[in-house]
Amino acid sequence: MIEVFGQKYPNVNFINAAVAGGAGTNARAVLATRLQAGDAPDSWQGHAGQELIGTYVAAGQLEPLNFLYEENGWLDVMPETLIPLISQNGNIYSVPVNIHRANVLWYNPAVLKDAGVAVPTSLDEFFTTMDTLKAAGMDAPLALGEQWTVMHLMETILLASLGSDDYNGLWDGTKSWGDADVAEALNDFVKVLSYTNSDSASLSWQDASQLVVDGDAAFNIMGDWAEGFFKELGKEPMTEFGWAPVPGTAGTFQFLSDSFVLPTGAPHRDAAIAWLTVAGSKEGQDAFNPVKGSIPARSDGDKALYDVYLQSAMDDWAKDVVVGSLTHGVVANDSWKSEIDTALGLFLLDLNVENFQTSLVAACVASGPCE
Repeated sequence: MIEVFGQKYPNVNFINAAVAGGAGTNARAVLATRLQAGDAPDSWQGHAGQELIGTYVAAGQLEPLNFLYEENGWLDVMPETLIPLISQNGNIYSVPVNIHRANVLWYNPAVLKDAGVAVPTSLDEFFTTMDTLKAAGMDAPLALGEQWTVMHLMETILLASLGSDDYNGLWDGTKSWGDADVAEALNDFVKVLSYTNSDSASLSWQDASQLVVDGDAAFNIMGDWAEGFFKELGKEPMTEFGWAPVPGTAGTFQFLSDSFVLPTGAPHRDAAIAWLTVAGSKEGQDAFNPVKGSIPARSDGDKALYDVYLQSAMDDWAKDVVVGSLTHGVVANDSWKSEIDTALGLFLLDLNVENFQTSLVAACVASGPCE
């Protein structure tokens, strides 16, 4: 994408001040120091949604980007249900350059075939299938890793159990965390956990994915960066690994995104706008995403540039209802997510749904939109 920018704006000196470190933790620390010192970069990358809005928009540090969306026709090529998730009070605050999907069920086709079971499409089918696999001698049909992957699993089960409208309601304050059907969803989560490996806390997401392709587990629920891991292992799609929406979530695309912003008082504002224009362009996104292993936020990407999994994700992105990920920054600000993570850690010690639900209600009141 930087190459595309250089071709379009050869007279602009692009300084890539990327900071190494997974999940952007190191970069965010450097950014905080720069912002505090009044040394804002011309743009930066963060997770689309509340991770940016709840931190930087709340502090008055970002400009709205509605003018860019209108001038470039982006509202016509990005899903209608995406825009509210990257906006506040009608103002759009970031340009998503890529899309990853959170609600993906990865599976081992040979394991399912040997057990005589099909890919489940509902939570009830999921439970029945895993019961069959356990009866056949597979102790933990669902591979799981460390705690952030447990939060990732939880958000997909909440979506499957509640549906997209009520799932969205949890994050915008129109659905109470104390409702009976939320308790049912959390009980579904407990049941799902009963099919997972006991050593999950010591495993990375890659370790959990490895269990699936090795045939030691049948399933893993993980974002679609797992496909890149399987490809690195040389595994063949739909032969040595397969994918489907998390049971109960077909027709819904639970997303996360890397996106760029325009800081208030950007030192080189015109150059920053030029960068954002490239970041939101078809050419820019089609240059970046096939390399990243993600899909464009735009629905008009050139499918011929993408592999078979990413093509299927592009099809779903264009037609599905879009909802946001908790784990990856879309639906909850940092403090709210941190409180949920703390409550989840305590919950995993005793699996007491009543206490967990009480903590989730309190977290929404303390840091979310609940009263």
